[in-house]
Amino acid sequence: MQVYNVVRFKVKQGEEAAFLDAHRGGKAKWPGLEHGVIIKTGEQAFCLIGTWASQEAMVAARPAMIKTLDSFRSVLEEQGHGRGVTDAVSGAVVLDL
Repeated sequence: MQVYNVVRFKVKQGEEAAFLDAHRGGKAKWPGLEHGVIIKTGEQAFCLIGTWASQEAMVAARPAMIKTLDSFRSVLEEQGHGRGVTDAVSGAVVLDL
């Protein structure tokens, strides 16, 4: 069963390059990640979308993902409503279009 995670970020003004660089060169090659992309969704707004073979693979990679996040946390703005600097969701595919 394939699993996706989606993480929203709001990057501080002038920090887009630092945000993207934090994911380049294998820095976001977490164990179990099959494929990942970052899309720009608005002014200073980005989403990371990852594809995982299973929920267990994604859960096992969380410490590595948090380590990557810690390396660029200072360039992110708070999401608001108590979410911190990321807004993350994940789940199994229920319909493949």
